[in-house]
Parts: sequence; C-alpha cells; structure tokens
Amino acid sequence: MGNSYKAVTQEISKELTPFRKEAAAPMAGFDAMAKSAMADGVLSALHKELIATAIAVSTRCEGCVGFHVRGLVRLGATREQVNEMLAVAVYMGGGPSLMYAAEVLRAFEEFQPA
Repeated sequence: MGNSYKAVTQEISKELTPFRKEAAAPMAGFDAMAKSAMADGVLSALHKELIATAIAVSTRCEGCVGFHVRGLVRLGATREQVNEMLAVAVYMGGGPSLMYAAEVLRAFEEFQPA
C-alpha cells in the first residue's frame, strides 16, 4: 500500500501483456466473463462496480482496488456512494477492511479528473 493506484494498474496491465498472449484462450474466457458479469442488467454497472470494490476491500487486493475504483470513477460514482459501500464492507470485515477502505478513498481521489 502507499503506491499510486494509477501506477499500480498500469504496471499490472504491462506485466500481464505477455501472459494475455501466452494464455490467449483462458484470458479471452476471463475477459468475456468479466464483460458479461459487469454489464448493465437488473443491477447497473455502477452497482456491480460497488460490489466488486467491496470484495476488493474484503480480500485486501491492491490491484483490484485500483481497477475497480477506476471503474467507479468512470461510471460517475459519488463519494457518498463509495462511503456507503465502504461502511458495509467495514461492517462485514472489521479492522482489516477499514485499512483498505482508506486505500479505496485514496484511489478514488487519485482517479478523479484533474
């Protein structure tokens, strides 16, 4: 923790580039699953990103925080929506989730347009 989330997501994407080529079929399947799972449906894409971010907090996944918070910002999530989601994540995960809630808020500010 403590790294720039823009840098974290860029570095992960860069490091996964060869893997995406070397494991093209599984990665195509993963990408299709992600696209389908995150598409608007009964739940909006925004609600799904809030869920994914809550899971990122509970699993303490720094890269997941970066990618899903970036998605929240792109979808126009408000600070109030993020705070409410984090309240539930902290309620369910206690102190460790509170530490990652701070990371989500840091990433949320970082990904805001300048």
